[in-house]
Parts: sequence; C-alpha cells; structure tokens
Amino acid sequence: MLLEDLKRQTEKLTGIARPSPHQAQDLVRERKANVHRFRDDGVIPNHPKWPLIHYRGVVRLDETFDPAAIFEVLFDSHGWRDGWRDGIYDFLHYHSATHEVLGVARGSAKVRFGGARGRTLMLKAGDVIVQPAGTGHQRIAASRDLLVVGAYPAGSDYDEYHPQKGDHDRALRAIAKTAAPRTDPVYGAKGPLKQLWRQR
Repeated sequence: MLLEDLKRQTEKLTGIARPSPHQAQDLVRERKANVHRFRDDGVIPNHPKWPLIHYRGVVRLDETFDPAAIFEVLFDSHGWRDGWRDGIYDFLHYHSATHEVLGVARGSAKVRFGGARGRTLMLKAGDVIVQPAGTGHQRIAASRDLLVVGAYPAGSDYDEYHPQKGDHDRALRAIAKTAAPRTDPVYGAKGPLKQLWRQR
C-alpha cells in the first residue's frame, strides 16, 4: 500500500484528483440503511444495542477523482478521521473503544461480520459499512484490486482485539463507554445512523 500512501500525500498537497467536501457529498446516492445485528458469542462481543449498517452502492465513483479520495473527503467532512487506505485483515478482530467506517474504493470482497456465528456480506466498489464498537470482522476472500478506505469518529481511541476470552471481558467494559458518533459518515448529522444508534 506504499503506492496508495504516496498518492494520498500527493493529492493532499496538490489537490489533484481530490474532490471538495461539496463535490464528495454530491456523489452520495440515497440508499436504504441495511442493518445487521449480531449476538455476543462469548469471544466476539459485537455491540449489545447498535447494528452494523451497510449502504450498498451509496457512493458514485466519478472518474474525475481518485475513488479513495472521495471516501476520505466524505468521511472527514462528517467528522470521521484518522483515515487509511488498505484492504481488510484476513483474521478475525474487532475494536472496543471506537466505531469504524469502511468504504470500498476499488474491487470487491467477501467479509464475515459478527464472528463465527455472524453473517458474510459481499462488498463492492461504492459500498460503505459502518460498524459499531465490538463488531467482529474478517476478510474471507477479495479481488486482487481491493482497496478500502477506513476512518473513525474524531477523538476516539483505536484498539484491536482478537477472539480470546480475556480480551472479550475487558472489551465489554470499553464498548459500554464508547459513545455514539455525532454524525453519520455518509449522510452527516441527519443520516440514518443517528436514529439507528440512539443512546438509551
């Protein structure tokens, strides 16, 4: 991913192939928020209240711009920061102290969410996944050209846990303390996430 890192830095410095926040938002389509809920299986906690959200084909990847830059600008404009460009790990893991958004900029992938008893989703370019803290995820298969952009709500702390009982018990406490983000990473302050991830 060294090439992608260089492209990203060049785009930030020059603005070439990088949309403005307004241009990135104009590439967003109205899409249904497909939701998936996963139970705690004893090693993967998942989230006790909030579902994973899958927006299918939500971003139109205009060839005028670098597809990864579209997602970066879109997510950042809604307060989801610390972005990266890469694939998705092929081992099962989850984050306890942060939520995570994944935008598929290129290629396709089969990804299992929720752990061994979860659900496998086919993701393709233009899709976005928003997963609450605790959600297990693992790449099962992918096209050779897969490129994903990830980001986290501003101010959150990145961590990474694996399917181990000791990690699970510690993670439960962190998940309970992880507040809902202020905005939907795709639609902003009025997006579906605000209703689906209500504090109760």
